[in-house]
Amino acid sequence: MINRRRQVALALTALLATAAACQNHVRQENAAPSGQPAPAVPAPGGGFTLVASGDVMPQKSALDHANLDAGGNGHDFRPMLAGVEPVVSHADLALCHLATVTDAENAENGESGTAGVTSPPQLVEGLAAVGYDSCSTASDRALDGGADGIQRTLTDLDRTGLRHAGTARTQAEAAAVTLLNAGRTRVAHLSYTFDVNGNTLPPGQPWAVNLLDENRILADARAARQAGADVVVLSVHWGTDGQDAPDQQQLTLAKRLTAARTGGRPDIDLILGTHAHIPQAYEKVNGTWVVYSLGDQIAGELNNSQGHQDPRGNQSTLARFTFTPPTRPGGRWEVAKAEFIPQLYDLDAGRVVDLNAAIDQGADFTSVRDGIRDVVLGRGAAKDGLVMGE
Repeated sequence: MINRRRQVALALTALLATAAACQNHVRQENAAPSGQPAPAVPAPGGGFTLVASGDVMPQKSALDHANLDAGGNGHDFRPMLAGVEPVVSHADLALCHLATVTDAENAENGESGTAGVTSPPQLVEGLAAVGYDSCSTASDRALDGGADGIQRTLTDLDRTGLRHAGTARTQAEAAAVTLLNAGRTRVAHLSYTFDVNGNTLPPGQPWAVNLLDENRILADARAARQAGADVVVLSVHWGTDGQDAPDQQQLTLAKRLTAARTGGRPDIDLILGTHAHIPQAYEKVNGTWVVYSLGDQIAGELNNSQGHQDPRGNQSTLARFTFTPPTRPGGRWEVAKAEFIPQLYDLDAGRVVDLNAAIDQGADFTSVRDGIRDVVLGRGAAKDGLVMGE
């Protein structure tokens, strides 16, 4: 029998999906050839909104839910993600983090603790269907399938029209800048990882995965400016698993990267962190917003380093930043509004839940929502204007 929590979440998903279907989707279609920006869609006032979410790395329990939603034939992740579609699809630019590689044959073994964690290709179809435009792919799991895994994953992303940054099939692809359009604005999406989980880079392919290196990141950010980027967004896979406070590497690198300037203009305009598997604080560092960890948007039954299930492993945030044009030629695009939206992957229902929407519908998620809020604001971001969004 389906328990009451599952009934609540399923009912909420249906309501949100219906509401989303009745609204006009304001999103770009990034189906342009790799390396080329999609046609621009003007945004009111010349500004744009950017939404970003954390690790998508479904474990066996989440794969089972997706299989159930596909009627036992394959996988369907669209119902799992339907609850966040109203936020994601209405952003001018929506970024996700694909923390696994795709593999149709071996995805069923995608449990925590296995030598390799893979996901069925239908996962990227679900991400595209709810409105994401680009995924960062540099992660500690990027080489779980070797060079073939990168090839499959990026081909699956291309097939669905999702752009990508962080891994590459060829040296030319590795050198290309991922340029995206958000309204009238060109946004560069960069992606790097601190580790590849003990795997080695494919022979003769040192460019296959972008590894975390301060000088490389800054050089790539400056190259993105030269290529025409108005805004440079950095997705970085870093941090300590299960630790809700950013570690010293995160703090040091955030300060150094946000301090870097060329011609008086910051080289990086926004930093989005993943990998810690739980939410961490947002903070404005040297005038630039840093999200130390967005948390896992889709995980499942996942054990921490002590072998125990940690409910925080299914908590995350959607970050939403509203950018406004520079007030002078050559100036930076400023964040006029910074927001976070608490999320939960509900293990019982197999759904990603927008916690504010769920609470408005009567679900008892207040303590979870407030716990996420306290962590996110834990480094004083409220004084710099960060608010909890709807």
